[in-house]
Amino acid sequence: MYKNKITELFNLNNKHIIVTGAGGTLGKKHVEAIAAANGIPVMLDINLKELKNTYDNIFTKYKIKPIFYKVDITNEKQIKNCCKKLIKKIDCLYGLINNAANNPYFFNIKKNNPTRLENYSLDNWNKDLSVSLTGSFLCAKYFGNEIAKNKNGGVILNISSDLGLIAPDQRLYLIKNKKSDEQSVKPVSYSVTKFGIIGLTKYLSTYWPKKVRCNVLCPGGVEEKKLDKDFIKNVISRIPMGRMAKQTEYQATIIYLLSEASSYLNGSVVTADGGRTSWWNVN
Repeated sequence: MYKNKITELFNLNNKHIIVTGAGGTLGKKHVEAIAAANGIPVMLDINLKELKNTYDNIFTKYKIKPIFYKVDITNEKQIKNCCKKLIKKIDCLYGLINNAANNPYFFNIKKNNPTRLENYSLDNWNKDLSVSLTGSFLCAKYFGNEIAKNKNGGVILNISSDLGLIAPDQRLYLIKNKKSDEQSVKPVSYSVTKFGIIGLTKYLSTYWPKKVRCNVLCPGGVEEKKLDKDFIKNVISRIPMGRMAKQTEYQATIIYLLSEASSYLNGSVVTADGGRTSWWNVN
């Protein structure tokens, strides 16, 4: 009996939960985690093809029919219209994962490296902040307000990064025999948005305190095929566990943070980075 009660705390029981950036690498994994815990994912993305592929995968694997909308989360009108359509379609909205973000990659740049602060364009700055911060704000503004109307409330989960807690180690991007002004760096906008997401979380956690819990997950990097082998080697030298994360390793944490298992967690910064921010390797 006791075991069953504990297990039930992690069950999302047909609760509708929005995932922004649902067509992305980790967005798809968040969607799958919700379905695995018996929730109903509501997928938002600008990439309709990836939304349809994810729908097919979830239905085939879990026999659950996710809801999906092609939406630009930087466009307030689109968010507002999407919210109206969704609320007409479902009984109530339980949760929101603000996952969508820009993380541009710059390769084989020879001159006037655009990642560097002195060369970084206002256009790139505005695009990054628009998706990560403005998009999260708009989703909270409309979807968060609907969640707050529920009799039993619900949850907002924001996705930040270990680089929302520490500055990027720009030495990771150094290439031998390349001039300093040509070296790539992690763009300033990435740090600002990831730190900003934590600030947004703190604000939201006190805005509807008796209705909507809001927490933030700060994941470490995920190993991907497109990453350079030397880069991966340098990154893991700064992680006590000696490796980057697998794409599926955040799913259990996502379920915990969405479910009643974390019912007294509010305004918390949950770090899942293999220990990187605990042990900062300065060698």
